[in-house]
Amino acid sequence: DLSLLRFISAELTRGYFLEHNEAKYTERRERVYTCMRIPKELEKLMFFGIFLCLDAFLYVFTLLPLRVFLAMFRFITLPCYGLRDRRLLQPAQVCDILKGVILVICYFMMHYVDYSMMYHLIRGQSVIKLYIIYNMLEVADRLFSSFGQDILDALYWTATEPKERKRAHIGVIPHFFMAVLYVFLHAILIMVQATTLNVAFNSHNKSLLTIMMSNNFVEIKGSVFKKFEKNNLFQMSNSDIKERFTNYVLLLIVCLRNMEQFSWNPDHLWVLFPDVCMVVASEIAVDIVKHAFITKFNDITADVYSEYRASLAFDLVSSRQKNAYTDYSDSVSRRMGFIPLPLAVLLIRVVTSSIKVQGVLAYVCVVLFYCGLISLKVLNSIVLLGKSCQYVKEAKMEEKLFNPVLTATPGKPTGKQQSMFKSSQGISTDENGSTSVTNQPVHQKENTPSLLVTSNSDQFLTTPDGEEKDISQDSSELKHRSSKKDLLEIDRFTICGNRID
Repeated sequence: DLSLLRFISAELTRGYFLEHNEAKYTERRERVYTCMRIPKELEKLMFFGIFLCLDAFLYVFTLLPLRVFLAMFRFITLPCYGLRDRRLLQPAQVCDILKGVILVICYFMMHYVDYSMMYHLIRGQSVIKLYIIYNMLEVADRLFSSFGQDILDALYWTATEPKERKRAHIGVIPHFFMAVLYVFLHAILIMVQATTLNVAFNSHNKSLLTIMMSNNFVEIKGSVFKKFEKNNLFQMSNSDIKERFTNYVLLLIVCLRNMEQFSWNPDHLWVLFPDVCMVVASEIAVDIVKHAFITKFNDITADVYSEYRASLAFDLVSSRQKNAYTDYSDSVSRRMGFIPLPLAVLLIRVVTSSIKVQGVLAYVCVVLFYCGLISLKVLNSIVLLGKSCQYVKEAKMEEKLFNPVLTATPGKPTGKQQSMFKSSQGISTDENGSTSVTNQPVHQKENTPSLLVTSNSDQFLTTPDGEEKDISQDSSELKHRSSKKDLLEIDRFTICGNRID
């Protein structure tokens, strides 16, 4: 016996109970809390990652020249000590000399690039054309960073590879010229980026700067609606850290060039300050919104960023171990795609052209500034190492660093996967179980039989919360596990995409 009045009465008095679907609403509430936690957790990761990049960047200006000097001093005084070792220089010293020579050669090559002419050439273009050029430069920077560290690693390995092996490369000199060409071209690319940003700062109506900042929000559209897993989000986080640090250096270059044009008038710095704040605020806002919705759509908790931070800390602590297989600056380059050499070449070129050093007092100020940089580098390294040890301990990853090495006969594999982790890193412990963090790697003689199991260098890298499984599991489960890669198994950031295939 239906009627309109009964229908309206039912609509007005109809009730429902949310507790009948308690799990669903609890999950929705947790998603809201997760989005509220994302800014704090993300910025903690960004803060730690930016100081890691700063540590690798300051290394080029502070400790690298001193290490090159010590390596050259050892090479010159080698006849006084005699050839006790078959190597003239240790592998780390060879790599340091190569980095220093590349830095010096590219610096002198950058003198042939006229910054003023490039600035006026870019300023004469239309706004839309500059917007397209800036987007193309971002893509080219990612491509250069993706391939650049491979070029440098190939040079380092070619120069330090044991000579007894059969030659399977084109030679050190071709690799060296490839590395010099890469660093030079990448430095020019970053210079064009900085010049375009400088033109946007100096435009009267700020239209170009507004368009360039709005381009960051287009990044949200291309990211939040894709499917992400923990590994993919880790890649994106590393990319955002590298991008943010690079933007800070570009802003420093823009401020230096503008202050030089206005005769270092401090009043002009306050004119640039609002634009600098707008660029930094837009980067932070885009990163927060992007990561908040990615974690929401893919059901990823905010605690994953503490795992990412522990993974980066693990790289730092591993590089300080005895018999470390890589330098920390190179480890940051592989993990984040941040290569400090091209950026350092450009910054040195801009600083030397913007600041004129004349007189004894000026040289004294330069020496004091260099001592200040060394102090900042040492202080930053000490704090980072302490924080990294704390993060590794909180993530319960200490056993990956301090477990004793299980010896095995060559050709007779061990049954524990833990020994494969340990042997790949080459960590040695003392009788008391303590592991050195600051000692230099010791070269093993070629005629000494290897006591460690040969394994892939990436096998010791696991997620902080991952539990080790026995190798004798079912093949179906192993096949399912092999389809995904752990966080620390990614030894280099794939900059050009978000997938790991």
